[in-house]
Amino acid sequence: MDNVLIVVEDLDAVIAFFVELGMELQGKGPLDWPGAERVVGLKDVRQDVAMLRTPDGHNGIELVKFHQPKAIAPEPKDAPANTLGIRRVMFAVDDIEDVIARLRTHGAELVGELEQYEDVYRLCYVRGPEGIVVGLAEQLN
Repeated sequence: MDNVLIVVEDLDAVIAFFVELGMELQGKGPLDWPGAERVVGLKDVRQDVAMLRTPDGHNGIELVKFHQPKAIAPEPKDAPANTLGIRRVMFAVDDIEDVIARLRTHGAELVGELEQYEDVYRLCYVRGPEGIVVGLAEQLN
């Protein structure tokens, strides 16, 4: 897998959220490539794109803000975990409580609770800007 695409309204807020998770911003700007319209199946596309990579460079998140045509909001806005489709992206973290505290400064909230799975992981889901859900997993030794 190379990357996951997330369509957003507030590109800067979502970039800041993922940078706080440890991702590195690779680039940001308008995408003026005419082939993009043919790839995504939309006409008269105007969009800004930001590419972020994990520190190891292996995985990425592509963020897109559509100026034209306008993005369509899903219903319900903050869909529960049993909603069909992609629900979250999971990140391995070293100190889960520190990451939760840092993400809260970007408006993030726990979806449920911070829990421990046996003696293996501490896990939680966090809802960030625009309802984006990320999972956090701290491996225990």
